[in-house]
Amino acid sequence: MNAQPHFQLIAESLHWLCKNQQNQPKLEELAEHVGLSSSYIQRLFQDWVGVSPKQFLKYLTKNQALERLRQGQTVLGAALSSGLSGPGRLHDLLLTTEAMTPGEAKRRGLGVAVNFGYGKTPFGEALLGWTDKGICFLGFGYEQGRDHLWSHFRQQWPDAVLTADGPLANLKLTEIFTGSTQQELKIWLRGSPFQLHIWEALLNLPMGTHCTYSQLASLTGNAGASRATGTAIGRNPVSWLIPCHRVINSLGTLGGYRWGITTKQAMVGYEAARSGA
Repeated sequence: MNAQPHFQLIAESLHWLCKNQQNQPKLEELAEHVGLSSSYIQRLFQDWVGVSPKQFLKYLTKNQALERLRQGQTVLGAALSSGLSGPGRLHDLLLTTEAMTPGEAKRRGLGVAVNFGYGKTPFGEALLGWTDKGICFLGFGYEQGRDHLWSHFRQQWPDAVLTADGPLANLKLTEIFTGSTQQELKIWLRGSPFQLHIWEALLNLPMGTHCTYSQLASLTGNAGASRATGTAIGRNPVSWLIPCHRVINSLGTLGGYRWGITTKQAMVGYEAARSGA
């Protein structure tokens, strides 16, 4: 199955439903928006998201978010008592992370060969960057476009040797979002010890659950470090893979997101629907 055309349709459908959730749009309205029959978009949406468009809208409600927040609080409590260790799991992908050495981080990517490319995902166009040590960047451009994506990528890798490889980026993104790869997915991270600790904590938060900034801050032993925690989340270089979209505020609302609020909302609803949370 060629996932790319489906990714584009699902991304358009997810974002449109998120933007129009207050009106509780009918299936026929969604079908008209994407230019397909009601039966086709219903079947396609069910195949990729796991529920109907009508059911997906239910997962976007505040009450559902608060329930997922309560579930996440339980998980983080267990993490605090047992410590954080081991690889993270995203859907059917096994993730392993490797931090840059202090020397590598200080050089800001000088001389590092970084491949990159744009490709389609269920949340819109993405920019993927990778080295021989693993994926080092993943961002989404549905709302702000390529210029915004490129700016953040270059901030992350200002002195790297860049090579464009769109076909391989598309292939890698397809593997990530279909779970079709049988190999371990490696991530190569640059960040402070505090940031790495926050990102590790997020990898221990299961799909379909949420946590707050203050709950994550408590993992550092400093419950008052919410602002620094927010900064660490904002600098997550591999969005979705390190699931910073699972962090919301204590009132059940989404808060900010570097790649746009409807993109975050689409991710949250997509995960909740697929996990049945």
